[in-house]
Amino acid sequence: MSIADLRREYQRAGLNETDLAADPISQLRRWLDDAIAAGVPDATAMVVATATPDGSPSARVMLLKVLDSHGLTFFTNYRSRKAKDLAANPRAAATFYWPDLERQVRAEGTVSLVGDAESDEYFRLRPVDSQLAAWISDQSEPVPGGRPELERRYKEAAKRFAGRDVPRPPHWGGYRIMPAAVEFWQGRPGRLHDRLRYVLTAERWQVERLAP
Repeated sequence: MSIADLRREYQRAGLNETDLAADPISQLRRWLDDAIAAGVPDATAMVVATATPDGSPSARVMLLKVLDSHGLTFFTNYRSRKAKDLAANPRAAATFYWPDLERQVRAEGTVSLVGDAESDEYFRLRPVDSQLAAWISDQSEPVPGGRPELERRYKEAAKRFAGRDVPRPPHWGGYRIMPAAVEFWQGRPGRLHDRLRYVLTAERWQVERLAP
């Protein structure tokens, strides 16, 4: 069977305008809760896309860690490729996909750094091995010594912070996507999918239906 022959019909549910919450954050929370309750693996995983000022895009899977009225927050290394993109072009898109529920969500908006206190609070919740990894990883940069070099750095960090709390590295913290548009996609038979998009206009959310 060729790749072109791979397809399935989407027929679990529909999505009507009357089904939606008043704002996209509340609606995303509903769908995220549904995905978690359904046991979808990595339900909080989202593809975050950024671009350089000249339009060169890149995308990667991140984990959503905070969802509130301010937006969608993830944490990463400030020296990473995505961070360099966001420093020069503070806009991003995020996509969630839950195949078992035949749903996806796309959010687009501006991005800002979260405050140090919020980054500190989340860093304290991470497992110690993840805290140590944040100290030793020059994210997105080549590692001349390969895996052995990473493991050497990790052992050094573990020895350095042995017996005490691991502080948050100054080069690590959170970013918040503040959406201006959020689309909710529900698969439907015959590829007549339901696509409802919230658009922020004059500080109010309006909903429009998009062609599938």
